[in-house]
Amino acid sequence: MDYWQLLTLGAIAGFTIFLGLPLALMKNLSAKKKGFLNAVALGILVFLIIDVFSHGYETASDAATAALAGKEPLGSAIVDLLALFGGIAIGLLGLSWFEHKSMTKNIPDILSLENIQKGDDHLKQAFHDTNAYRLAMMIAVGIGAHNFSEGLAIGQSYVAGEIGLAILLIIGFGAHNTTEGFGIAGPLTGVLRKPTLKFLLIAGLVGGGPTFLGTVLGSLVFSSIAYILFLSIAGGALIYVSLLMYHAGRRQTSNNILMMGIFVGVCAGFVTDLIVTLGGA
Repeated sequence: MDYWQLLTLGAIAGFTIFLGLPLALMKNLSAKKKGFLNAVALGILVFLIIDVFSHGYETASDAATAALAGKEPLGSAIVDLLALFGGIAIGLLGLSWFEHKSMTKNIPDILSLENIQKGDDHLKQAFHDTNAYRLAMMIAVGIGAHNFSEGLAIGQSYVAGEIGLAILLIIGFGAHNTTEGFGIAGPLTGVLRKPTLKFLLIAGLVGGGPTFLGTVLGSLVFSSIAYILFLSIAGGALIYVSLLMYHAGRRQTSNNILMMGIFVGVCAGFVTDLIVTLGGA
């Protein structure tokens, strides 16, 4: 496999996320179905949180163990741990700040919570749609940070001469990104005004494009610090949006349906991940 084939396959692995986005265009869904699909999307995000933190912590803890054994400089281990905790802060607190400063200021005063509580059904639906679009884009941002780290892994495998592993990662991450598309589309299944193709295109690029960018960067140079940092940023961001989705889901459907959807989503994440793990990656 030559370099251009690697980049092409890296792009395909990222843009399979578009396969899951058409879920947002489904119409005439009952409230229970909407709640279930949103819960499935939440379950996928829960799996991604487990996945990104396990990889990030493993890398950081290996560095700390090597430093204590005298095999690596202590400073390197400290920097890796700072990248881990700093990334979580950036993803969790940074996304909260971003939502407050950059997204809520664009919402008209008529959509304020006080007006919604005493408004009509049309106004309540408009408020719901606005929040759904904001949440979907924040999910895309969190998934994009996660996918950048996946692209780094693909590129680094290629540089190390492990072509088989690189191909396996591309297949596995490509399958994974399809379910991540469901994660972005989940909050949009209940909106009255269906998303335009332009919005879905932007969301797909934000969520899937970083896989390609990470593949390019990882094939040129690799840094464990950058790898840990982007994984922890993704984990922090996914925690934030998962809590938002859970809060919305509790109001949208029954707890039984919510838990069942989360279960299905988590299982879907683990099943697609098996494509990678069974190959020894």
